[in-house]
Amino acid sequence: MFRIIQIENANLFICELTHFSISTYQSIPYFCAMSDLSQFDPNSVGLKANNIFGLPFSEEEAQLVLIPVPWEVTVSYRAGTALGPEQIFEAAMQVDLFDPDVKDGWKKGFYMQPVDDKIKNTSDWLRSEAEQIISSLADGEKIAGNELLSGKMKEINEAGQMLCDWVYDKSLKLLQAGKKVGLIGGDHSTPLGYLKALADVHSEFGILQIDAHADLRIAYEGFTYSHASIMYNTLQLIPQVKKLVQVGIRDYCDEELEIIEASNGRINTFFDKDIKAQQYEGANWKTICQQIITALPQKVYISFDIDGLDPKLCPNTGTPVPGGFETEQIFYLFKMLHDSGREIIGFDLNEVSSGNPATESIDAIVGARVLFKLCNFMVA
Repeated sequence: MFRIIQIENANLFICELTHFSISTYQSIPYFCAMSDLSQFDPNSVGLKANNIFGLPFSEEEAQLVLIPVPWEVTVSYRAGTALGPEQIFEAAMQVDLFDPDVKDGWKKGFYMQPVDDKIKNTSDWLRSEAEQIISSLADGEKIAGNELLSGKMKEINEAGQMLCDWVYDKSLKLLQAGKKVGLIGGDHSTPLGYLKALADVHSEFGILQIDAHADLRIAYEGFTYSHASIMYNTLQLIPQVKKLVQVGIRDYCDEELEIIEASNGRINTFFDKDIKAQQYEGANWKTICQQIITALPQKVYISFDIDGLDPKLCPNTGTPVPGGFETEQIFYLFKMLHDSGREIIGFDLNEVSSGNPATESIDAIVGARVLFKLCNFMVA
């Protein structure tokens, strides 16, 4: 419950958040200054002097804060997603602020934190180490018998735990301040710490995963915190995640299918081929969306890997797979999710990579629009 006290003739509100806790509820005061929008023209060009989408909000003023995580240490095919947050930020200046699904959602304030150069530089350095390991595995070498490569593997896995802790601390601090939080990767390993922080706040919730991959690999290629292991790690480490609903999966292995089938309903996977088969046989998208939403609990976290879309919309993502969705299909799913009365408690957007040079790619443009839609439904 919020208690809001207005100070007359000032754009300052003191908001006291009660009934919020990590394990037991406590009262946490915080300040949220209201941005003066009288001089802001939402129909004009996006100003780079402002923040994401050209919006004139500070972190204190924004209701929704975005955490950029420029990390891609374990990507197993093509790199570039560590630049995703910066490229999305640039492309976001071209996004019109009118959203017919959530009119004036932006007025609640969106703010993206600065990219942390230490995290980015660490990712670049460890990525080169991981490439040596992946190359050796492809050549048939055994890592366990190689002292050098084993040392590099240990270093990478320890760094993965470090990143998880870093994201957890940043996320929890924002949640304790009464903020809504979104995360921008980086590869798909990045949101684990955020999910842990949400689990400190919510006793149970489900995940809606839009993805080409199941991401249920166990320490893929030996990396404990692999991008291909994010959902396995989540289910193993976060019991508060009661349901994982996967949509668009079309690239997976026998081991992952066994995990799905042995989950006793905790995992509900809508494979891309099955969705398409329903459509070929006459089912409409609305009916399929209803099936997806019915499988979700009241509180929902959205994990959006951009490669869940048709690869024409994300040609430079790390591991593109034929098939997938149009953005309009996923936006319709989000609208139905919102209209169902379910609460979106958080989201991540990951694996957006514009390649080199970025100016010739559509990836960041699509990513920015996906992000805007996620932000709007988050505050709706």
